[in-house]
Parts: sequence; structure tokens; C-alpha cells
Amino acid sequence: MRLKTAQAKGQGKKRPEQVGVRMIAEFIAKNRVVPSDCLYHTNRSSLNRHGKSSGSIRVLVLKKDNIARSEYVCPECGHKGYEESAWKRPFYAKCEKCGFRISVPKLKEQIKKEMKAGK
Repeated sequence: MRLKTAQAKGQGKKRPEQVGVRMIAEFIAKNRVVPSDCLYHTNRSSLNRHGKSSGSIRVLVLKKDNIARSEYVCPECGHKGYEESAWKRPFYAKCEKCGFRISVPKLKEQIKKEMKAGK
């Protein structure tokens, strides 16, 4: 596993960034996280500017710390990233490479869009 350290914008703290998207899975295994520990946990596909599903975002928030751990594959440029930030709704991550805003869509709205696109 290759890790590099990046300075979090405006937060003054360092965070790990992994090449690849496995940080949350490793965090869950290492800390023995069970569903009852989670305030929020999702793994969704994400759409690019043209409405094509070409990326993903996974978010884990534990009840004990209210920190959103998110890993993503940017639907615009394909960059893989990880970040930790304060949990708030609606949640989104910003791609470190191209600046694209990767949001976590409401499941019901996402299904409607996918059904409409499939027609």
C-alpha cells in the first residue's frame, strides 16, 4: 500500500491519501467496525457532467467521532482520492485533481435518473 501525506485545505491537519480506493475497507477491518458503530455508511456510483455513471464515492461516519471518511473515484478525471472532513448533509467531496464536486445523491433520486436515462 502506497501512502502519501497531503495538507488538508484550510484545516491545518495532515491526512493520508492512498493510491487506490481501499482506505475505508482497511479502516473497517483494522478497527473492527460493525453496523451499529455507524452513523452513516454508503457506497454509490457518481455521475459526471454529462450524466454518465463513471465514478464512485464511499462514505463512512462513526457515531463516536462524527467524521466523514470518504474515498472516491472522480467521474470527470478518474482520480482516486481519500479525505476526512466534518459530517454534514448534503455531503460531497471535491476532487483534488480537477475540482469536480462529487456528491452523494439521494438514493430515490438516483434510481429515477438511472431509469430515465435507460429509456
